[in-house]
Amino acid sequence: MSELIFDASDCIAGRLASLVAKEILKGNRVSIVNAEKAVILGNPEAIEQTWREKVERGHPYQGPFYPKQPERILRRIIRGMVPRKKPRGREALKRLRIFIGVPEGYEEREKIRPEKVVKKPHHKFIYLGELSLKLGGKKRW
Repeated sequence: MSELIFDASDCIAGRLASLVAKEILKGNRVSIVNAEKAVILGNPEAIEQTWREKVERGHPYQGPFYPKQPERILRRIIRGMVPRKKPRGREALKRLRIFIGVPEGYEEREKIRPEKVVKKPHHKFIYLGELSLKLGGKKRW
């Protein structure tokens, strides 16, 4: 199948994740760049509190384990939209690649930014990069 490259800059994470989940289930290879610039809509303090409760839940060695890095947070959101316990879902997740920033070889390639996933300017939001830093993730971007 084809390879699609999505630019996550100022895109709503959940809406982008639903588009990506459909594409990988169809059999397309999907790469997402600028994962740290994706946004989650809502009150930033409430979003941070919700994710902090998830990260701190359970035992540090026995789980459940929640990610702190922005590309892994986005992967987890997409994973929730794919039937990952079935062979079709496992194969679909192998076709997904997520990057912080734009890696070499992707600068001059055409990137997709669907209009229906781009955030509107009047909503409260938090970037995945900011959320990652507040959860204790190391800054790599």
